[in-house]
Amino acid sequence: MIEQIIKFVTQKEVYGVVFIVALGYIVYKFSGLIFEKIINSGKTELEKKKRKTIVKLFQSITRYLVFILIVLFALELNGVNTRSLIAGLGIVGAILGLALQDTIKDLINGITIILDNFFVVGDLVDYQGFTGEVIELGLKTTKIKAVNGQVKIISNRNITEIINLSQKTSCFTLEIPTSYEDSIKDVEKTLNKVAEEACKVKEIHDCKFLGIEKFADSSVNYALRVWCKRGTHWDMQRVVHRMVKEAYDKNNLTIPYAQVEVHDAKKI
Repeated sequence: MIEQIIKFVTQKEVYGVVFIVALGYIVYKFSGLIFEKIINSGKTELEKKKRKTIVKLFQSITRYLVFILIVLFALELNGVNTRSLIAGLGIVGAILGLALQDTIKDLINGITIILDNFFVVGDLVDYQGFTGEVIELGLKTTKIKAVNGQVKIISNRNITEIINLSQKTSCFTLEIPTSYEDSIKDVEKTLNKVAEEACKVKEIHDCKFLGIEKFADSSVNYALRVWCKRGTHWDMQRVVHRMVKEAYDKNNLTIPYAQVEVHDAKKI
């Protein structure tokens, strides 16, 4: 039994395939280390993100190439004429080209996204109402992770319009619901003071009070517009919300909220 195992393992068709697979794995891992070094050599955070995006794409390409080469060498070791096989791929390629049109579109659009700088890995984006961080840009798909952990996977060919929230300066507008009973003059004075204090926050470039945004069912909604450092969009929303709440409490202004009135049927 042992002799049969040794005889089987020492056949070139077996140990050759094992060697090729191991070599392919080493090449893939080694290329990954080189790619990581390329990323870390970026001087700025934006440059590192751009390099990381390109590296992710090339890692996908490398993975497919290594796999194809392993298969071809394994077939050659087992007596398959890979030269004629490759020659026949011209016809097969034409057929596959028709069958894989969507995949080709994904690849082309993925390259376009990088070259035109739509976004890079690590950017905060909004795609059709889904907001999150770009965690991967591959040959076929882009993955966006929301704050709650949900991951949206989008085919690259479908990314025709996307909002990038991570340019040099992010901008957002906060609507502050306020009671109809509160004086407009008092609200304007308070929110102008909040805007002034917000500008002192390191990550915030500018903050302006815009005035009344709309009349809601149970509140007058005032608006603040904030410009902040890229990548701090959500954190700065929380900071300004806190500042507004503290200012409203200090100045006896009211943020309306739903209330339920309960009556005791026995007393009616």
